[in-house]
Amino acid sequence: MAERRMNSLMKWALILFVLVSIVLNIVLIGIHSNRAPKCSAQRFHPLRGKHNDRSLVFADLTREEYLQVQQYMLKQKDLDISTNQVTKPSDNFLFLIDLSLPKKADALAYLDNKDTKPIREATAVVFHGAQGYIKEYVVGPLPNPKYHRDVTTERYKMELPYSARTVTIGEYALLFQFFETEVFSKLEKLVKESFDVSQHKRLDAFEQMPRGVRSGDRKTWVSFFRDMSGMYIHPVGFEVLINHESINASEWKVEKLLYNGQYFDTVEDLKQKYDSGSVRKIVYHESPDYGSLKPRNKLLEIGPQLFYPKGQRWSVSKNHVLYLDWSFAFGLSSQTGMRVFDVRFKDERIAYELSVQEAMSVYGSVTPGMILTKFLDSSIGIGRFAHELVRGVDCPYEATYVDTYRYIDVPAPVLFRNSICVFEHNMGQPLRRHFSDFFHNSYGGMVNSALVFRTITAIGNYDYMWDFIFYQSGSVEAKVHATGYISSSYLVNGSRKHGHQVAENVLGNIHTHFINFKVDLDVLGVKNVFQTKDMEYVNVSLPWMPDHYAMVPQLVETQLKTEQEAALHYNTKIPRYLHIASNKTNHWGHQRSYRLQVFSFTGDHLPESQAEERAMSWARYKVAITKHKDLEQTSSSLYSQNNIWTPAVDFSKYIEDNESIEGEDLVAWVTTGFLHIPHSEDIPNTVTVGNGGGVLLRPHNYFDEDPSIHSGDGVYIRPGSENSCDNNRMACLAQEICSPMLEPFTYHGFDGVMKFEDWV
Repeated sequence: MAERRMNSLMKWALILFVLVSIVLNIVLIGIHSNRAPKCSAQRFHPLRGKHNDRSLVFADLTREEYLQVQQYMLKQKDLDISTNQVTKPSDNFLFLIDLSLPKKADALAYLDNKDTKPIREATAVVFHGAQGYIKEYVVGPLPNPKYHRDVTTERYKMELPYSARTVTIGEYALLFQFFETEVFSKLEKLVKESFDVSQHKRLDAFEQMPRGVRSGDRKTWVSFFRDMSGMYIHPVGFEVLINHESINASEWKVEKLLYNGQYFDTVEDLKQKYDSGSVRKIVYHESPDYGSLKPRNKLLEIGPQLFYPKGQRWSVSKNHVLYLDWSFAFGLSSQTGMRVFDVRFKDERIAYELSVQEAMSVYGSVTPGMILTKFLDSSIGIGRFAHELVRGVDCPYEATYVDTYRYIDVPAPVLFRNSICVFEHNMGQPLRRHFSDFFHNSYGGMVNSALVFRTITAIGNYDYMWDFIFYQSGSVEAKVHATGYISSSYLVNGSRKHGHQVAENVLGNIHTHFINFKVDLDVLGVKNVFQTKDMEYVNVSLPWMPDHYAMVPQLVETQLKTEQEAALHYNTKIPRYLHIASNKTNHWGHQRSYRLQVFSFTGDHLPESQAEERAMSWARYKVAITKHKDLEQTSSSLYSQNNIWTPAVDFSKYIEDNESIEGEDLVAWVTTGFLHIPHSEDIPNTVTVGNGGGVLLRPHNYFDEDPSIHSGDGVYIRPGSENSCDNNRMACLAQEICSPMLEPFTYHGFDGVMKFEDWV
């Protein structure tokens, strides 16, 4: 009896267990059914093209290639080269290794399957301190180099003086030692009382450029700043002029000092007058940390994120990108930065090259550290400072990130992880749309999704965000935005003529930003012309009322014939439509062309009467058209900053020979930028909003219709079809929603930073 009762209890317990399990499973299924499924990592969008290893003709050097070139150069005993990062100016130093681009004709023949692959070569820049000159060598073939040749005079039509060299880490190490022994140690009382400098607390330095007032000078005004976040906006009112022309650091000397707006000839002169109380003293006060970018809102949030429910529609393989109808090769030059080549739309080459050339700023000030400053960033290296991009901030979290290697002022090639990103982006407005209200009621539109190719370069105080954007309408945009810290100076009498006060004793100095892009368009081949179009009002009689007149807009078209005609100065009236055109026509009989549409808010260019202007003569022109030449590769040079008075590249000379540009291979040099008058909202950081410029390359009669009409992103709605997915994938979006599969967050951006404290 007891046994039967036990069996019955076990039976009911089992039934109860099964029922509870069923209920729990139903609850769990209900919970999980409300969660979005993970997006598949598989590609739902088949690529419209195929990756092509021919793009490697433009690829940056690999780590192995950098090392092969370095080792080859070290074996050349007659060159007697060092790769020590703190090599003294008196020794020979291998400063830079970079790709030597092939000749355009050779590259095109290879890309179009008409010839063999061009020989791959590198450029090696050597600072010959022992001999007192700079040389550029082409080294090849790669891999396994066997020869080198001096191409300095071939490229620049001049010898390069040693004073034109970039200041290396080795020279900086000596400069810091000089300031410690020859300035700070002799002014211990002053720097302690005025700036709280001690064994454990220092000042940071920032240099004026160019270094002097004439060729051969290497005299640098160095301004000092508090050693705290955003040091660039914490000037202390102390500046020193150092003469470091000699390759022997023991011969360097202080030529002038500025303390609290007062000039002194020697360190001893300043010390004596400070100790005697005959100078206006700066009394140290602790400064608030207003330059810190640490969030001041304790409640941090994650903003809207971008993800791809059907997978990515682009692909990156080696240095080649595919995106819908677009394809291009890419590279990142240590000197000039981001560049793309062989840009094709629907497999037709639109551009051979689109690249950054130079970033230049001219400053105004009453104090010496800024009064003559004209920064030419390619002389320091624009691409050199492309550090790791922060996932989800600098680029969307799900972007494709690309690593790069560089060799500039280092003992071995340096890896910069995730220094380029590629992503498709909803630009925030329709590419096109129309709502038909009166007749044929309907809605037709298309989201403006485009591919963005980006890097960001942090060059000293400023961060430049470089974007090349590829639109489904067949347009390409080259764009730059500036952010980072403003350069500032200590507030003294007369300072406010050159900017606005932005903090206690801090002036934000007025300055210009000029950016130069190279746009080598090949519109249906390399035989193109340059055309302008604009409008004018014409007084015409009305056909049905001949005695009545009206002012009517009329098209004005011009074809410019020579380089000087096509050098369009900023200070002149420029036609609104600028075109690189083919002699081939579209279905309607119009020449097929691409328009250059420049967005620019530049300040005034430095007057041409100034000796320094020749090194930045490209900035005279909003657009300048030249006949392509392989030896006119760049608009500036590595040597422009430190030999600004006798530049190795004077762009205006490209135009002096005034060659014909009719039926030729044409290059457009486009200048954009903005005037920056710093204001209180630049503290702590300048924002990207409104601070930038660019150029848009737009098809103009190139196609017979807008090519985006063939995009799968189009939407069309008629009355009664509002919920149909046939011509409107948005109607089905709720059924396709999924959550992204995210890569884990990592960041290695500090791996490649310059650590000045390691050199002293």
